[in-house]
Amino acid sequence: MAGRPMRRNLNDLAAFVAVARAGSFTRAAAALGVSQSALSHTLRGLEAQLGVRLLMRTTRSVAPTEAGERLLLSIGGRLDEIEDELQALAALRERPAGTVRMTSDEHALESILWPRLEPFMREYPDIRLEFDVSYRLTDIVAERFDAGVRLGERVERDMVAMPIGPTMRMAVVGSPGYVATHPAPTSPRDLSAHDCIGLRLDTLGGLYAWEFERDGRALDVQVKTRLVFNRSAQMRKAALKGFGLAYVPEDMVDDDIAMGRLHRVLADWCPAFAGYHLYYPDRRLHSPAFALVRDALRYPGTVHDERPIVPTGP
Repeated sequence: MAGRPMRRNLNDLAAFVAVARAGSFTRAAAALGVSQSALSHTLRGLEAQLGVRLLMRTTRSVAPTEAGERLLLSIGGRLDEIEDELQALAALRERPAGTVRMTSDEHALESILWPRLEPFMREYPDIRLEFDVSYRLTDIVAERFDAGVRLGERVERDMVAMPIGPTMRMAVVGSPGYVATHPAPTSPRDLSAHDCIGLRLDTLGGLYAWEFERDGRALDVQVKTRLVFNRSAQMRKAALKGFGLAYVPEDMVDDDIAMGRLHRVLADWCPAFAGYHLYYPDRRLHSPAFALVRDALRYPGTVHDERPIVPTGP
């Protein structure tokens, strides 16, 4: 009928939002489960219908134009709300279904998340889990994760947090051969005379300062490094091979210490601290699939309920 406005295809708008947020046709196509060429064709068609360019394309990147930014700001959140509502409808099904996206470091994934969620996956075959393994400080709201896993003292502000593991300790360890040929450090400052295996943080690109505390005195040390990794598992392997001292979660090397494959130093400078927490936005509506995952990860015997994190710094 003449004069009647054209109705837009929500799938086309969702495709635009995915590309604009990812900054890449390749990543957006993988997330949507379509081919890159089909996604590009969809966006060209949407731009033709609207009569305005939404994306600036170069050989290296894709970014929204001014019109694209305006459209993204106006519809992105609304499409997220629609997706949340559709996920919630899974509660009406006989079997819970849906996708739950989480981000964590590899130690939390291997020591806590996967051991508990492997049997969970067998019990709920219609629930899909997606893990992003990274040490970077992920903005789970902006990147559309349902939840993240982080140490309790580092949970983002304005989040709800739930303990999913016990308190933790770090351990400074080296191989018997390395320890035998180097004087044992009695203070963290003695590490300046040692070869250390460093951890580079994904977020800032800098080397992680080893954190120590004794008798209420905190001390952060930027160690001298011969090797640098961005994963704790590789640090442990390098220590086993005698390349220096590594600073890793205690439970990662408990067996190695017990079997004599690694020796521990500075144990009195490594106190316990709050362990891993599941954190997520304080929304009223959570999908049934997420609720089941959250309950499966709740730390057995914990007396702590979910709690809002109160900002403690500037």
